[in-house]
Amino acid sequence: MTGRNSTTGEAYLPAGPSALPQLGSALPHPGPELAPEESLIDLGPWLRDAPPLLLSAVLHLILFILCGLWFQQSQVDDTIALDATYAEEVGVQLNEEELVFADSDLTEVEEQVITNELLPPVDDPLATPDFADFAPNATELASDQPALQPGVAYTGREAGSKQALLDAYGGTASTESAVLAGLRWLARVQRPGGYWSLTGKYSNGGAMENREAATALALLAFQGAGHTPEVENSPFHREVLKGWNFLRDRQDDDGNFFHEGASNHMFYTHALCTIALCELYGMTGDEEYREPAQRAVNFLVDTQSPEGGWRYQAGSGSDLSVTGWVVMALTSARMAGLSVPSETLNNIENFLDSVARERGTEYGYMRLDGPKPSMSAEGLLCRQYLGWKREDDRLRIGVDKLLNNLPEWRDGKRNMYYWYYATQVCHHMEGDDWRRWNETMRQVIPENQEKSGREKGSWPPEGDEIYGDIGGRLYVTCLAIFNLEVYYRHLPIYRRGILQGGVELEPDDR
Repeated sequence: MTGRNSTTGEAYLPAGPSALPQLGSALPHPGPELAPEESLIDLGPWLRDAPPLLLSAVLHLILFILCGLWFQQSQVDDTIALDATYAEEVGVQLNEEELVFADSDLTEVEEQVITNELLPPVDDPLATPDFADFAPNATELASDQPALQPGVAYTGREAGSKQALLDAYGGTASTESAVLAGLRWLARVQRPGGYWSLTGKYSNGGAMENREAATALALLAFQGAGHTPEVENSPFHREVLKGWNFLRDRQDDDGNFFHEGASNHMFYTHALCTIALCELYGMTGDEEYREPAQRAVNFLVDTQSPEGGWRYQAGSGSDLSVTGWVVMALTSARMAGLSVPSETLNNIENFLDSVARERGTEYGYMRLDGPKPSMSAEGLLCRQYLGWKREDDRLRIGVDKLLNNLPEWRDGKRNMYYWYYATQVCHHMEGDDWRRWNETMRQVIPENQEKSGREKGSWPPEGDEIYGDIGGRLYVTCLAIFNLEVYYRHLPIYRRGILQGGVELEPDDR
C-alpha cells in the first residue's frame, strides 16, 4: 500500500509493519548453487560445517538488525505530507494556526513565531463581544441607513471581536494564515528608511516608484489586522512605527501627501494616505493624529472638481476610479468622527449619477464610457456608503450582476481591483449574497498565494487585468490582504444580524 504526498503528488512507501513484506522482496533471490571453490567469498569451513540451527539464528539476527535500522530511519524521516483543507461552511471554523507547506523554502531566515503573548491584550479573548461594544447607538445602527459612529467601525479589528466576526462571516484558518503570511512578506520587504516601495527589491515590481502610496498600502494591510504603533506587543510594532514615522513626515502644510510618481498618481496617493491616517485616528483615538487627519480630509474637500469627483489634477476632471478611493477616504474620516461637509457628499452623488448606467445598477469610468465590472463594484460601494438602503432595487440588481462574475484565477478574469470593491459590497449586504461571494473568494485568493521561495506570502501580479503590471507585486499583495481581512476590517454598514451577545448571520430574506 502506498501513500501520496499531497503537495508534490509523488507516491511514497508508508511507515509501519505493513511495509515489512516489501523489505523481504527487495533481497536478492538465490541463484544456481556454486561449489565452494567457485564462491566469490569463501566464508570458511566453520560456516559450511555449522549446524542448521546456528545458521538460522545468525540469519534471524541479521534480519532483526536490518529491521531495527529501518524502523529507526522511519522514525526520523522529516518528510511532511500535508492535506490543506478549506472550511467551506460559513460559521464552522478551524483553529487559527498557520499552515506549513511541504515545499516551503527551508533556507529562509527564521521568522518570528506569533504566540498569544504577542497579541493585543483583551479582558476575555474567548468571549463573544456584546452588542453595545459594536454599536453604542443600537437603534440607529439597527436601521437601514448606514450609521458611521466614531471608531465603532474599527472595533472588529480588536482581538476579542475579530474571532467572533471570523466565525460569523466565514473567515477560516486558511484566510487568517494567508493574511499572516502576507504581513510577514511586507515586513521583510520594508526598506531601511521605514517606507515601502512599489518597484522594491522583490520580483515583479511596479512600473514606477511611489513610496508614499506603497507605504500607505502596507500600513493599511497591517492596520486591517489590528496592528498600530500604539500596540507595542504587536509582532509588527517596529515595522508599523517606522512606516508611520516616514509617512507623517511626507505630509505638507496643505495636508497633501503626494510628492513623487506620475502625475496621475496624485489623488490615488493622497486618498490612500488619508484612509490610513483616518483609520489610525479612529482605531486609537489619539488626539495627536486628529489635526493631520483633518488636514488631509480638508485637502480633498478643497480640490473636488465641479463635476463632483476627482481625477488627476486638483479641481479638474472626474473619473470613478480615483473618486472611489476618495470616497473611501472620506468614509474613513466619518467613521473616525472627523468633519466632512454634506455638500461634498452631495456633489459626489451628482457625479455618480453622471457615470451610472442601467438606472444605477452599473457604472462606467467616465461620463461617456460604458459599464465595467470593476467600476460597477466601485460605484455600488460608494452608493452604499452614501446612503442607499439595502432593499434599493438598483443595489439589489447590481449585486446580482456581481454574483454572476465571481472571482476566477485565470487570464482575462483575474482582477484584484474588482475583487476588492465587490468583496466589500457583498460583505455589507450580508446573508446569502455574502455567502455566495465568500465561498469563492476565500478559496481562490489563499490558493494562489506564493507558498515558498523569497516571495513567500505575496501574490504574483502577472495576468492581473487592472493595474497588476503597473502597481506590481506589493500593490496586488496588499489588495489580496484587504480582501482576506474583510471579515473584521469594517463592520457591515447595514448592521443586519447583530444580536445581543454576539454576531449571527440571518437566513437570506431576499
